[in-house]
Amino acid sequence: MDWTERLLVDGYVFGYPVVYNLSSIQAIAQHGMGAALPPPGWNRFAFAPRLATPDDAFVSVNNDTIYAIAFLDLSGGPVRLRVPDTDGSYYVLQFVDAWTNNFAYVGRRATGTGEAEFLIVPPGWDGPVGSDGVRVIEAPTDIAAIVGRLAVDGDDDLPRVQRIEAGLALEPLNGNGPLRGIPQGHAAGLPEHLRPWELLRAWSQAFPPSAPDREYLRRFAAYGLADRGNPYGIVSRELDEHLAHATAEGRNRIEELSRPDASRAVNGWNLLVHAFDYNLDHFGIGTVDAPEWRIADREQAYETRARSARNGLWGNHGYEAVYGEVFVDADGRQLDGAHAYELRLEEPPPADAFWSITMYSMPDFLLVANPIDRYSIGDRTPGLVRATDGSLVIRMQRERPDDEVAAANWLPTPAGEFRPMVRIYEPRASVLDGTYRMPAITRLD
Repeated sequence: MDWTERLLVDGYVFGYPVVYNLSSIQAIAQHGMGAALPPPGWNRFAFAPRLATPDDAFVSVNNDTIYAIAFLDLSGGPVRLRVPDTDGSYYVLQFVDAWTNNFAYVGRRATGTGEAEFLIVPPGWDGPVGSDGVRVIEAPTDIAAIVGRLAVDGDDDLPRVQRIEAGLALEPLNGNGPLRGIPQGHAAGLPEHLRPWELLRAWSQAFPPSAPDREYLRRFAAYGLADRGNPYGIVSRELDEHLAHATAEGRNRIEELSRPDASRAVNGWNLLVHAFDYNLDHFGIGTVDAPEWRIADREQAYETRARSARNGLWGNHGYEAVYGEVFVDADGRQLDGAHAYELRLEEPPPADAFWSITMYSMPDFLLVANPIDRYSIGDRTPGLVRATDGSLVIRMQRERPDDEVAAANWLPTPAGEFRPMVRIYEPRASVLDGTYRMPAITRLD
């Protein structure tokens, strides 16, 4: 790989999040997510009808909350957001720009649980903001996503959550203009290896990133990304070869970045406290603008952003929710449904909201069908049995345990390899500073 292709691989990594994110938004806005979510369209919420199950074939989907998704198109003007009083119950509305930066939060941690109104405005908006008491959220890009998560304690709690959903509303302001949507550029009909570059070209111009990122993009101007026309409609043989090699190597780089880093694991667990700290420029309501939540090196931030888009699109900052994954037992062996395991929690994961551990198959990271329809265990799971010292011993195995206490605390596994994931909502300081450590999973046979 020559100097040109090494440079272009950097460009591929830089552009991967916006291409993947906007492609996902386009598809979901039009088609939804199967039975899990109806098509949201633009500037309105769509709600998942139930908690996720194995019928919902989405990577690492949570089983704790009902999803509320809205895709914003602010090209026509601002949109008003109304949220209801949730009476103290946990919810979060996470605002994600076109480049996957989390730029604002509304919800229990960020703004409380009372009824409130916000005005979401496009970048550079200098028009009226409406009545007093309305807080303004400025989006860095005209296209953005609101990823909502509403805590629900099982199927019996769904009517309460549905009442909250009824109070969540988006309303364009009177006098707004027509919506532009997501332009397609000239991607249709291009060879596969050229499509990412054309989408990056079109979308980086339609939805410009921050000024430092625009400066970084200028490194690739000679390869068509700054053109206003159709630079990839006809390309020289030399450039075509460079772009083809860079596309292949860029995909390889993304996969390399996405592999778990065993050197950072503690007791086999990798808590992803800082996996979403790549936003360096836009800090709105509910975000924490502090050095410990920024990746100082921009090129490292670009790699982290690409890895997080690949592994966990629309993940929250660690101060909102911490995710942690584990692949191996206490002896470093891959977790596998051929064996039985125990996870002994002497102290529950410290959370101001709640915590859970969810079971996923490998390599697809999907929920696992099982005879008791239990896909996760947490502090809200009914019927768990604790030891006399207050500890909780979670049994992980394929078949129902014979022991009744183990059966009460059973988290079923698939037949093959698996990966549990812990989620800690509103984590306490001991999680964020590494003082709290998840214990290792012990194999029993």
